[in-house]
Amino acid sequence: MPPAYWDPLPTARALAAADARFPVFQGRWADRNWRNVPGPFYGADTDCMMMGRLEAPHHIAYDGEREFVFRQPVTAEETGAFVHGAGLELYTAYACDGDDHWTVESVRDWWADRGRVREWAVAIGAGWAAYDPESPYSGHYREAAQGHRDFVAYIDDGGLEAYLRGYLFWLEHLFEPGPGQALPAL
Repeated sequence: MPPAYWDPLPTARALAAADARFPVFQGRWADRNWRNVPGPFYGADTDCMMMGRLEAPHHIAYDGEREFVFRQPVTAEETGAFVHGAGLELYTAYACDGDDHWTVESVRDWWADRGRVREWAVAIGAGWAAYDPESPYSGHYREAAQGHRDFVAYIDDGGLEAYLRGYLFWLEHLFEPGPGQALPAL
């Protein structure tokens, strides 16, 4: 069983520093997309090229104008995929300072309002899945719709709730919860 929370930042910083020619994390909290799930990473004022899913389909989704993080990475492998996906973003507008901004209260507020993002994901996913099959972009939009379906499933299957409870522990204590430690409620 995976840990309740794993800190991806040391891995992400090492990967980003390994190729400093291409900065990755230049986004600003004030510009973040409201759809980002709480955690250290978020998409801010990203471009609309919709490329991040090429490298990180389990973490990045699109809203039609911007990219955002629908699932935070929880392993070194996932973090690598995420950093590479974020690196495809033209404006380098992903960020990794979410821990400096999220609070226990704001995470709980985001969770309480999850129905809004779920409703949005269902609607846009349905529209993109039905994208004109004659369009040369049809395959791209249909694949992007899979990200919306994955986001809804992550909300519905309890995976996001379990992650956020571990993240709340991290925010409260600034260390990863150990086996058997009680996690805060959302």
